[in-house]
Parts: sequence; structure tokens; C-alpha cells
Amino acid sequence: MKRFVFAVPGDLATPTGGYAYDRRMVAELLALGWEIEIANIGNEFPRPSEDARAAARARLAAVPPGTPIVVDGLAFGVLPELAAELHHDHPLVALVHHPLALESGIPPAEAEDFHRREHAALAHTDRVIVTSPSTARRLAADYGVAAANITVALPGNEPRAAARGRRDGPLALLAVGAVVRRKGYDVLVDALATLRDLPWRMTIAGDRTRSPATVTALEDAIRRHDLAGRIELAGAVDDARLAALHADADIFVLPSRFEGYGMAFAEAIAHGLPVIGTTAGAIPDTVPDGAGILVPPDDAAALAQALRRLITDDAAREKLAAAARAAAARLPTWRQSAEAFARAIEAVR
Repeated sequence: MKRFVFAVPGDLATPTGGYAYDRRMVAELLALGWEIEIANIGNEFPRPSEDARAAARARLAAVPPGTPIVVDGLAFGVLPELAAELHHDHPLVALVHHPLALESGIPPAEAEDFHRREHAALAHTDRVIVTSPSTARRLAADYGVAAANITVALPGNEPRAAARGRRDGPLALLAVGAVVRRKGYDVLVDALATLRDLPWRMTIAGDRTRSPATVTALEDAIRRHDLAGRIELAGAVDDARLAALHADADIFVLPSRFEGYGMAFAEAIAHGLPVIGTTAGAIPDTVPDGAGILVPPDDAAALAQALRRLITDDAAREKLAAAARAAAARLPTWRQSAEAFARAIEAVR
């Protein structure tokens, strides 16, 4: 029987790219004939209390011996003792979207602790699944994971209608991602503040509940730069609204400080949008040559220059859009990604 337990920290419906990946992978694996038990191990990760750790241990210790357990990295990276215990009787697979220590804005001491604990936890895995070649390289170089034990299962894509873009009025700029410091929205607002002379409007679609301090600071920056009438913080949106935002957009822009893959970039490319991003993490792997402009992270001046170029140069914008449409045809499907995921579990069963 093709069966495993998928340990997820919190509600699988949480509106982030990582949880969207988990949800879609579950759906595709079910269609491939797998039996999957979803084990919600609590929503306090990656900073669980002792009670939360104990509850996670109790939940996973109850899994019958020999049953493979896949643990989402948001929790796995802070549970090295549980990983060591489970590994005695269960094939153990870690799903790492991106290393916890690389989250932006955390104190250096916490980043060091995250790195130490995740390094220790990964030593007890039979297999590690990552969502990008960049993360695979990082785990091999910095976390002691043998490259032969890493499976890359890229997020999948489906055929999308090409964006229509502006019919009239200002160009529509779109960013998608939770409002957390790692996404670099503060840099984006600083860049846009220098482009008041150009015709644009900006929509930021992403969960506003994960970092209230970041949301407050972003709202303050928008008011300080007198951009409230030009930048919309749309919050988390449903699939229909997200599709409409992509269809109406002219440029996708997201100056992330780090991405383990960057599903929002791949989604934009699938819609044939020209992309502006950064050189951080896996973004250069995700955004194909010719489909976007990548600038250094935390460089508002370079970001503003890239935006100015694409807002004012229709030909340059269309050239990138054409490259994005061509690249979209080469993106893996979710079924192909699920097959890679399944092979990793088969290897440890």
C-alpha cells in the first residue's frame, strides 16, 4: 500500500506559498493512488512552546512503526530530538521550502539557533525534498545533507491565460506574497516613491496577519510617501481575484530578500508577465533568462531604475513578456512535481 503521514504545522488552508504547495501536492498524490494521513501538529511553529513540542511528539509517536512520515520544514527544523526518536522506527522525510535561519529580520542569535537545530534534525532523515535546486545546493553546502539524498520537486504550474494588461490609464503593477519583512515591500515602497512622475498603480496581494508589525510599518511608509491613493494592500485574496489581478497586470514586481523557490514568480511567468525581482535565494533559478530583471536585494535605487525602464519602455516590457510566455510552456506540471515527490517517498519505503 502506498501510504504516508504528512505532518503539517497548523492549518493546511493557510494562505502562503508553502502551504499552497503542500495542499496541491496532497491532491496530486491522492490522484496518483497514495493514501495520505494529514497530521496537524500545531500552529506555533517555528517557535513552539514546550506544550506544543509535547503535543507534536505525542501525535507523531502514535504513527505505526514502518509508516513513512513526511514533516514540513517549518516544524521539522526545530524538532531535532523528535526527528532522532522517530527515525528509529519510521522512514523519515523532511520537506524543506527554505531553511529557517534564512528568514529575514530575525535576531542573529535566533538565526544561529535555527541553523544548529535544523542541521541536527536533517541528520536524522532518510530523504529530504526541496522545492528548488538553490535550496538543494544550500542544504548540501551548509547543512551536511548528502546531495544523493536530496530530491528536487519544483512547484508545478498549469496553463494560464496570458495577461491582458492595461487597456487605458496607468500601468498595473502586481506583487503577491504575505506581508512579512522577507518580501521586501518596504524597499518596493521606497522605490515607488521616486516614480511619482510615472503612470502606475500598485496592488500588493498577500496575507496581512502573519506580521502585524510589518503591516503597520508598511502602511506608515505608504502614508509618509503620500502613496495611499496609488498602492492597494489587498490582503489575502481568493483564486478568482488572484487570477483577475494577474490578467489585468502589466508588470510583476517582488523584491524579496530571500526565496526558497518563489511560487509567485512562477505564477507570474505562467501568465506571461514581465518580472522584476532580486538575485536572492532561488529567484535566479525561478525567473528564466530574458523573462525578467533581477536587482540586488535591499537596493531601492536599482529597483526604481528597473521599474522606470519597464514602465516607460513598451518594447522592453513586451520583450520580457514574450520570453515569459515562452518559458511558461517549459514549467513542470503539478503532476510531474508530484511524481518526483512520490519517488522520494518510494525510495525510503
